[in-house]
Amino acid sequence: MKAGVVHAKNDIRYEEIEKPVPKEGQVLIKVKYTGICGSDVPRVNGNACHFFPNVLGHEFSGIVEAIGEGVTKVAPGSRVAGVPLVPCMKCEDCQKGNYSLCRNYSFIGSREFGSFAEYVVVPEQNAVPFEDAVSFEQGAFFEPATVALHGLKRVPYEGGKTVAILGGGTIGMFVMQWAKIFGAKKTVVFDIAQERLELGNRLGASAGVNTLDEDFMEKALALTDGKGFDYVYETAGNTATMKMAFALAANKAHVCFVGTPTKELSFSVAEWENMNRKEFMLTGSWMSYSAPFPGEEWELAAHYFKSGALKFDDSFIFRKMPLSQIAEAFELFKTPGTVKGKILIDSER
Repeated sequence: MKAGVVHAKNDIRYEEIEKPVPKEGQVLIKVKYTGICGSDVPRVNGNACHFFPNVLGHEFSGIVEAIGEGVTKVAPGSRVAGVPLVPCMKCEDCQKGNYSLCRNYSFIGSREFGSFAEYVVVPEQNAVPFEDAVSFEQGAFFEPATVALHGLKRVPYEGGKTVAILGGGTIGMFVMQWAKIFGAKKTVVFDIAQERLELGNRLGASAGVNTLDEDFMEKALALTDGKGFDYVYETAGNTATMKMAFALAANKAHVCFVGTPTKELSFSVAEWENMNRKEFMLTGSWMSYSAPFPGEEWELAAHYFKSGALKFDDSFIFRKMPLSQIAEAFELFKTPGTVKGKILIDSER
C-alpha cells in the first residue's frame, strides 16, 4: 500500500510499504480522510517523532475492509471513525476508567503506524461506527469533537448558565456547540479574527468578542451583567487567553484549560489572586476518553453529528490534499498563518 512515511526531520515521503493484516481482535480500515493535527506538525517539521521510519495520522475515518478473529463490534463495510489511544487497561488509572491518564499507553499515528496511509489496523474498540448520514469528512473530525466534549465534562457542567470559549479554532467551536447542546444560557466566543467570530455566530454562539478591541473586557462582562462567566474554557493554549480566563471567571466559576500551551507562562500576583478572591475551580483536560472505553464522548459525537445538532461547517476544512502530496501539505505549516483550518489528507487520491 501507499503511505506517507516519516524518515527524519523534514523528510516525509510518499512510498510503498507492506499492507497490514488484522490479527485477533483487530480491524483493517481502508482510510478515507485523515486530518493533520497540530501535534503532527512538530513530528514532521521538528524533532518530536518517536521513531523512524514512522507513519503518523490519528484523526481519521474510513471503511472496515477486514476483521480479525473474535471481532463482533463492526463488520466489513462499516463506516468508522478511528480512536487513536490504545490504553494498557492494566494500570491503576485504566482500572479507574481514566484512560487519558494511562502511562503505559500506545497511540495510533505516533507510537505505532497510523492513518497517513491507504490502510490502518486498529483494535476493535478503536473503531467507532457511524451512520450514512454522517460524512467521512465529519468522521475525520470525531477526535477533535470528542476532545472538546471531554473538556466540557471535566467540570460539573450544568445548563442554564453562561459559558465563555477562549479561542475560535476547531476545538473552540466544538466546545461552544457542546455547551449549547447541553443547555447553556449563553455561549460567547472570544478570538482575534473576525471571521472566526462570524463562524461562531453561524454555529449558534450567543455572541462573539474580538479581544483586539481595547474595551473587549468591558463588553464581555456586560454580557453577564458584570458577574463574569460561570464556565470558562480556554482552547487556544495561548498565554494571553490563559490569563484572560482568570479575569473572565465569575465568583465560584469553573475554569478548564483545554488548549495545550507551547510557551512558558507566568502569572502576576494580582492575576493569580483572581482564583483566591473568586474561589473559582481550575482544572485541565487531556484527550477524550472515559469508561467504558472509548467513552460516551465518542458515542455522543456519532449521535449529534447524525442529528445535525453538532454542526459541521465547510470552513473547518482549509484544504483537501491527496496522500501523494503529503510532503507539500506539511510544507504549508512552515509559513505561519498560511493554514487556516484543517488540512484533510485523502488516502484515495
